[in-house]
Amino acid sequence: MSLQRFKLIFFVPKDSTQRVLSHLFSRYPEELGKIGNYDQAAFISRGTGQFRPLSGANPNIGKVGELEFVEEDRVELVVSDKGQREQIRDAVRELKNVHPYEEVATSLLGFLGLLSTLRAVSACADDHDHSIFGRADPSAPLTPPSRPLEWGDINIIHTTDTHGWLLGHQKKSFPEPNYSGDFGDFASFVSHMKKIAIERDVDLLLVDSGDLHDGTGLSDGFPPGGIDAHDSNQFLKRLPYDVMAIGNHELYVYANTLDMHENFAPSLRGRYLSSNANITVVNEQGQVVSVPVGSRFAKFTTRKGRKVTSLGVLFDFTGNDKNTTVQKVEDMIKEFADAIKDEPDFFLLVGHMPVARDKWPFVFNAIRAVHPTTPILILGGHTHIRDCLQLDGRSMSLESGRYMETIGWLSAKLDRKGSTKNITFSRRYLDPNRYHSNRTNLQFDTREGNDITRGLNDLAKRFDLSFQFGTAPHDFTITQAPYPSNNSLLSLFIENALPVALAINNTRSSIPSIMITNSGSQRFDLYAGPFTKNDQLTASPFADSFLFLPGVPFVSAKQVLPTLNNAGANERALSEKREEELYGRGYVDAVYRKWLEEMDMRNAGFERRAAGDLTLGYVTTDACPGIGDDTMHVPLPFHSIPDFIGSVPSAVSDDAPIDLVFVDFIETQLLQVLNTVQKTKTYTTADVQAYSPVLANQVLGIYAQQAWN
Repeated sequence: MSLQRFKLIFFVPKDSTQRVLSHLFSRYPEELGKIGNYDQAAFISRGTGQFRPLSGANPNIGKVGELEFVEEDRVELVVSDKGQREQIRDAVRELKNVHPYEEVATSLLGFLGLLSTLRAVSACADDHDHSIFGRADPSAPLTPPSRPLEWGDINIIHTTDTHGWLLGHQKKSFPEPNYSGDFGDFASFVSHMKKIAIERDVDLLLVDSGDLHDGTGLSDGFPPGGIDAHDSNQFLKRLPYDVMAIGNHELYVYANTLDMHENFAPSLRGRYLSSNANITVVNEQGQVVSVPVGSRFAKFTTRKGRKVTSLGVLFDFTGNDKNTTVQKVEDMIKEFADAIKDEPDFFLLVGHMPVARDKWPFVFNAIRAVHPTTPILILGGHTHIRDCLQLDGRSMSLESGRYMETIGWLSAKLDRKGSTKNITFSRRYLDPNRYHSNRTNLQFDTREGNDITRGLNDLAKRFDLSFQFGTAPHDFTITQAPYPSNNSLLSLFIENALPVALAINNTRSSIPSIMITNSGSQRFDLYAGPFTKNDQLTASPFADSFLFLPGVPFVSAKQVLPTLNNAGANERALSEKREEELYGRGYVDAVYRKWLEEMDMRNAGFERRAAGDLTLGYVTTDACPGIGDDTMHVPLPFHSIPDFIGSVPSAVSDDAPIDLVFVDFIETQLLQVLNTVQKTKTYTTADVQAYSPVLANQVLGIYAQQAWN
């Protein structure tokens, strides 16, 4: 009978590791840690474990009723089984006999990555799910957290800019495995943390700062006649969010805003906040009225009896659809004198606005003018970065990344009202996986969490998100690889995919051309392996159309791209104004890329990556005390990219007429530049024609079907 191989994982106090391993290897020399011509093989990583013995426990370490922290090793070793699970059962039984702990936390993984049916923990009465569901384990070993979370009197779990990323990051290349937890895992995590908060007798709130739409197939892959994120948002409604705020992506399309107003906001019972965002609707009396999408503000009491006043503020967004309005932040706060008049135990300001370099100070200063010492907690979003700052010693502002790549943690140890002393705050940026819940892997999943995961997978099937266009031969990234290069997603899109896709059924495909688009057209890296409908919607989600100007002299057309990217003084002024306009319309790629660039430069990225002792991930520097990242990583490689990218020009003479093809998003800019580099003709929108019915979000799929099969 052929051997089946499994991986046994357990945790042991560091001083007992070698004793336990020596005993296991001597007892089972062929079954444990044997790989080919090598034996006693194991992987050992160091971390901090925590537990609290309850009544009836007989702890080897610690005291009943007291939280204990122990320096532990995570040990992983191969188990070779003859097919009947006898060797597995014997090994786990022996481990429990020799292990110093009364209860041994173990996990068993098959080499296909699925959780085994083996139950290596004692029976319990907790609500975790004992059924087996086909949840994939992370595709690579993960670095554990560096230290326990710091709890305070008030504690907050924070999400923002989730954009439909509810099934976790499923690709094998780092940093993706860091973020492998799906929304079902997150629901289980929240459930466990709520229980810990009750045991500690403290408050724990769950808060979201907006942008639930536009990002993956779960939100955007709906069939014709559907509404973006309507189905995926049903799963967010199942979590016990205390406060949620509106994001700009909830306002691009009126139908989406109406869906949030009618079907999502009511589920939060007054705590879906849109302090400065309204929607125009027809009321029951048949009158056309402008009303908040959610609620203007909320006042509530926590489980521990603390009074909270909360606002939900959106940055000065200008890209909203007709029949929606966004009030400027400085104008909005003037109308909130009554809302902030009474002093709560703390103000909870939630909003889709970055904590730095935006307008939170307007809100903060208005409150401080009335309540100079009341604690203020600010939970921001929008720029997709990890960031933290303190506007004074009795406040903290936290921004928690994007795409379920970050779970924010904020805690505060409150003092008496009227105190002027600095408050002790803590913040942490967690990689969304399955740590910090005081549960073993087999105890982690709750019934609700597993049900959410099943529901998300069912939705993915209903939207046919696993439809495969082809198989990507390797990773293509936006900024981790130089542009142009074979590993650049921008090169792939503009030099390979776009010419192929736009040539299909196009009578002008034989005419020489130059194709130009903005680099922001690509939103997420494309990884090796199956390239699916979901990958297409995450990598290139924008449904922009392609236009062209016929008969442009090649000598003029070839100057457009470099001029767009290398503007002179006058053009730079226009470019800066354009950047302000783009930020107002919700485009944050420039801010996020600048953050990545500074991260790589500040942390000696090349040297640290060469050391090879940590995995790729975010390495955050912010303005708050201490280290914010929960897990240590080396920074992602960063290479600057231009704002605009172009296809390889055709080999023609300078006076040859060509088609100048471009995405509709840059039409105004391109016409301005073309009229700058040549004066023979003044080009206007009247000269612009449609080039192809293919949209930008279809290009990669079309190319993959032709090139990657």
